[in-house]
Amino acid sequence: MTTNLSDYPLLANINTPDDLRLLSQEQLPAASQELRRFLLNSVSKSSGHFASGLGTIELTVALHYVYNTPFDHVIWDVGHQAYPHKILTGRRDQLHTIRQKDGLHPFPWREESEYDVLSVGHSSTSISAALGLAVAAEKENKNRKVVAVIGDGAMTAGMAFEALNHAGDINKDMLVILNDNEMSISENVGALNNHLAKMLSGSFYAGFREGSKKILGNLPPIKELASRAEEHLKGMVVPSTFFEELGFNYIGPIDGHDVNGLVDTISNMKNLKGPQILHIATKKGKGYEAAENDPIKYHAVPKFDPTEVNLPKSAPSLPTYSAIFGDWLCRTAQDDKDLMAITPAMREGSGMVEFSQRFPEQYFDVAIAEQHAVTYAAGLAIGGKKPVVAIYSSFLQRGYDQFIHDVAIQNLPVLFAIDRAGIVGADGPTHQGAFDLSFLRCIPNITIMTPSDERECQLMLTTGYQLGEPAAVRYPRGSGTGAQLPEMSETIEVGKGLVKAQGENLAILNFGTTLSEAEKVATELNATLVDMRFVKPLDETLLLELANSHSTFITVEDNAIAGGAGSAVNEFMLSQGVTIKILNIGLPDQFIKHGTQAEIHQELGLDAKGILEKIQNFLN
Repeated sequence: MTTNLSDYPLLANINTPDDLRLLSQEQLPAASQELRRFLLNSVSKSSGHFASGLGTIELTVALHYVYNTPFDHVIWDVGHQAYPHKILTGRRDQLHTIRQKDGLHPFPWREESEYDVLSVGHSSTSISAALGLAVAAEKENKNRKVVAVIGDGAMTAGMAFEALNHAGDINKDMLVILNDNEMSISENVGALNNHLAKMLSGSFYAGFREGSKKILGNLPPIKELASRAEEHLKGMVVPSTFFEELGFNYIGPIDGHDVNGLVDTISNMKNLKGPQILHIATKKGKGYEAAENDPIKYHAVPKFDPTEVNLPKSAPSLPTYSAIFGDWLCRTAQDDKDLMAITPAMREGSGMVEFSQRFPEQYFDVAIAEQHAVTYAAGLAIGGKKPVVAIYSSFLQRGYDQFIHDVAIQNLPVLFAIDRAGIVGADGPTHQGAFDLSFLRCIPNITIMTPSDERECQLMLTTGYQLGEPAAVRYPRGSGTGAQLPEMSETIEVGKGLVKAQGENLAILNFGTTLSEAEKVATELNATLVDMRFVKPLDETLLLELANSHSTFITVEDNAIAGGAGSAVNEFMLSQGVTIKILNIGLPDQFIKHGTQAEIHQELGLDAKGILEKIQNFLN
């Protein structure tokens, strides 16, 4: 895709932030408008994250204008809002490749650019990393500045507050920008508040503040009175108390779409000592009315026509596994008021919109707080409720200790509906669900199920829900196969696999939705095909029977080979003293890059052709 840069006279000449800093401050509003138009034009043609980036246009311009990047460090939390940053840092002409195989990474990525200080994807890591960089910068003694930009819900995670608490305690020079895109800027916090923010961040006020503290330092009663007066004055115009108590100097909220106001305030704050918070108010989707009106729908978009009112509707397809889960959740809650559904800020992605509307008293969005979500579920279970935690595979990693300590050790009846298991596609290494079977399988007191289609998925959800102990059902992103759903009351026997086809010599043991590809291979090789269903407990009886009548086992899974379902088979056969050839097929020992699910499966040999080639090479 080519873009006519003559439509962007200022942006066309910005190949690095050094070029941006050649502009006069009066040109920055025009440059911001060009950047917003370019982002709209590019993402509408390529697809990708959208509304968050529209909301950070002016902030991105201001940061790269004020700071000497990449010498100064600017860290973006999550990374959804970093498309404008990529455009200004030498990747403008490659933006149309973002999230595509061999194209730009969807988030800031250290291997991609020296301007990407921290590789990100999961939220709430920016302040911790920035504090580490600030300590390193102090020891380096080159006057390097450090900024963390956090927003898009990331401030709801406990990790962010852990970092704030530590930063305030050790008092290092750093700036945290809280990008608040939920706050509307009404008149009473508009121009007046912007003026006060500039005043409070300016050298006169800062000098007066510090100087007065020194002068009054030996006069406790007067010092206390002056401190109270200062807090009273600031408390009238800014919600500063919380951050001030943590040891931060708080400025804001200011208009995050006033680029010159941002430049003035950030310039003033740049050389302030100690930890600083700048609270800016932005609008997600700013400058594109449809995205402003529905920022959730426009958070990530397919290719679309910016002149049309609505996003294009995708062609009718089979229900996704997320939708199957959401439907199961609603139908189960109709008959069971003890069901409690929990999500860490992934209502839409986990298929829970209808449930949240129909059963608001049984629905809990705990925000981006995976650790809390798991232990909260434990508390509900102890209280006699039946919690279901809907969580992405890669996000469950963040609640691992709580899974062990608060659920598994206490053998509590919590069902984990693990979405986005296996290869997820365009979001890349930070979001691939590559490890859940490996990190869950070693935990006692847990049943782990891998459905091969949507019928199996519903059966396993019901089975796990009724089990009365910790259970996990892991399923992929994307659509099912069109399998007929069972009756809601149907369950399956725990730890029992299904022989789908009887063959000779070779037994293909499949775990999960790779079954359809494995089936093609079994037909080609006249192999026995087994839908193993359970990773824990394994169907040990079936494995021993198969070992007596077959010479070779092939295990297939959409999970890391290391420690995965195939490893469980290996361990069991060794423990029984059974000698049999085994080939484990799954994800290799590397972080899996971004691309479509089909592209990555093909590249890694997890499609029928690749599975067949691996088996033939192994046998030969």
